[in-house]
Amino acid sequence: MIRPAMPEDFPAILAFWNPMIRETTVTFSSEEKTVPGLERMIGARRAAGREFLVAEADGAVLGLATYDQFRGGNGYLHAMEHTIILAAGARGRGTGRALMAAIEDHARAGGAHTMVAAVSGENEAGIAFHRALGYELVGRMPQSGRKFGRWLDLVLLQKIL
Repeated sequence: MIRPAMPEDFPAILAFWNPMIRETTVTFSSEEKTVPGLERMIGARRAAGREFLVAEADGAVLGLATYDQFRGGNGYLHAMEHTIILAAGARGRGTGRALMAAIEDHARAGGAHTMVAAVSGENEAGIAFHRALGYELVGRMPQSGRKFGRWLDLVLLQKIL
């Protein structure tokens, strides 16, 4: 089931999101998420008409998807960028596809025209996932991020909604 995130979901979200931050280059950030930070992020996104969704099965939160405006300014009001994070056990079960369909539908209903995926160049599975969902490779920004003492490429993919 895909539904809006609720405060009681935060511990589960932190349990799968923070290890990705600590241990991988899926995200370039090294700042772990916190309950107050999630509250602020979700509140700001919802106030702007965006959403923060979770996938749930048998009472367990399996993943999240959220989106916000791609860049600031009114020229980008219809361009969104999303984040999708899955718990390890949810991969390969259709959870990501269901979350992406729901977040794209929400964005489209809110007037979004395009969705951007900014994926680590080292995340081949993430790039393949987006390609399978109809996202087109639109750019590669060499050495745009830094984590674990290394420069990382950022791959940009886009889907017209």
